[in-house]
Amino acid sequence: MKKLMGNLNKKSKYLILFSFFILICLMFLLQLWVEVGKLAYAYPHFDVQKDEYSLQENPPAHWVKLGQVSDLAQWAIIVSEDWAFYEHQGIDFNQLFTVIEESWQQKKFVRGASTITQQVVKNALLNSERTLIRKIKEMIMAVMLERRLSKEQILEHYLNLVELGQGVYGISLAAKTYFQKSPAELNAKEGAFLAMLLPSPIRYAQSFRAQKLTEFAKNQMREILIKMRQAGILTERQRQIQQRKVLSFEVLNYFGEDILDVEKEFLDRQIESEPKPYL
Repeated sequence: MKKLMGNLNKKSKYLILFSFFILICLMFLLQLWVEVGKLAYAYPHFDVQKDEYSLQENPPAHWVKLGQVSDLAQWAIIVSEDWAFYEHQGIDFNQLFTVIEESWQQKKFVRGASTITQQVVKNALLNSERTLIRKIKEMIMAVMLERRLSKEQILEHYLNLVELGQGVYGISLAAKTYFQKSPAELNAKEGAFLAMLLPSPIRYAQSFRAQKLTEFAKNQMREILIKMRQAGILTERQRQIQQRKVLSFEVLNYFGEDILDVEKEFLDRQIESEPKPYL
């Protein structure tokens, strides 16, 4: 009898410990759910003085609605950063497994696999610490965010908080800084330039500072335009036209003539005559 009671007491202890563990997990998930919910009514803004993102009740001065950003610029960033953005639920497991396999084969970490949703969570709600706990929280909160906000709202947050150069946060300020235009006026090649900056904005903005695209920038932008053609955003003819475009900050040609106006007039006529792809 005593042995039976001892076994029951032992099982009761395990049950209590298990119940306590479940309660802790639920409280942890509830806390994350509450944090994610803040993005439904608050706006992330980079505080230069604190060198971190913070949430505020009203939109920052540079904030733009998604409809105020050209479709071409949106898609240039999507195909570059998160091809399956409109398909996954916060985590791109196919991309994640591919990165794990490549890293295992090369015996080193090759690249990141964070989705746009994960990047919104990391920048707006977490920090950039490279810890397993932070990464787990990021992934859980990304799945939660997909259930609190629409894809369009998530993309709008991303485009407004992303770093695109030294002190350049958000696509509105980036469009003004690099091209002296609004986000609605960005073409595919300009969008490809901004997308090219994303992995290392300050470093890759060397092309802007030198007023000439580096070979790395040219190659990356070419790949992004090819991806846009593969995704059906551009036709092959439009891709070629965009590829030949000259960005506004690039230097004058060897004859000292400003070729931008002449080229713009010619290319605009070409694009207008081309049927628009389905977006």
